[in-house]
Amino acid sequence: MAGIDLRSSAFSGEAFIPRRYAKEGDNVSPPLSWSGVPDDAAELLLLCEDPDAPTGTFLHWLVTGIDPACEGVEAGGTPRGGTPRTNGYGEQGWGGPHPPAGDPAHRYFFRLYALSEPVSLEDGASADEVHAAVEGRQLAGGTIYGLYHR
Repeated sequence: MAGIDLRSSAFSGEAFIPRRYAKEGDNVSPPLSWSGVPDDAAELLLLCEDPDAPTGTFLHWLVTGIDPACEGVEAGGTPRGGTPRTNGYGEQGWGGPHPPAGDPAHRYFFRLYALSEPVSLEDGASADEVHAAVEGRQLAGGTIYGLYHR
């Protein structure tokens, strides 16, 4: 699978995510930019997940149907053409980091997939259901992760 270069001006990979983007802060999604999307991609899918959550992988953000020509998203925005889905908090769009107080820093993985065909997902899909839906449809992908603790 080809690689997409996914990055954020708000934090570098494997660094702490600023409080502004956390649930207890302004709760806005961080800015992201990317390059390397294959020309034959039908759509992009963006998700953010916390695999360190005590109840299993927690979905913080899911956006489907993103225009393959889109090259990023500003803080608090929705990527062009994208449809924000229900996150693990039961809210539409972004739901920032909010690990249990006192836990070691959790990892927040931002993943962008270029897909060969659109995916069909129920609103409120889990992270595992998203991964299963993109399996076999991935033309390229990119990942960046940040850390957060309270």
